[in-house]
Amino acid sequence: MYTVKEIAKLLNMTEHTVRYYTDMGLVPTLKRDKNGNRLFDEESKNWLIGIKNLRGSGMSVQAVKEYVNLCLQGESTLKTRYEIIVEQKKLLEEQLKEMNERYKYIQHKEKWYLDIMNHLIPDNSNPGTWSISSSESQEDNSKALVST
Repeated sequence: MYTVKEIAKLLNMTEHTVRYYTDMGLVPTLKRDKNGNRLFDEESKNWLIGIKNLRGSGMSVQAVKEYVNLCLQGESTLKTRYEIIVEQKKLLEEQLKEMNERYKYIQHKEKWYLDIMNHLIPDNSNPGTWSISSSESQEDNSKALVST
């Protein structure tokens, strides 16, 4: 059995988060000692791992609660749970696509600044010195200078 402190450390969660999840009824197998302190067995640990991953994927606490309740209802809810997971996967795929776009932008900016620092292109990174065109246009001009 694990205490709140032990399970939080083991799962890289805060004690506050562990308590919050148990208070919200997300850990149906939670045990308590004679003093009312929360105790977690392996099954409770598994619930917390699942909750952590669902929350980490962007699922709301309420949606996780509904998912937990479906799990407790058993095999008759498999299709519904599957559909929930498929929908969450679609949301994650969209977030991943957006994150990849941001990453490419940052990669570009990194190279752009290196080019400026290496005097390969003029320093037009200060918005105060820009003409009417946008910063992206400035960067596009800088890219054109590098290729010439």
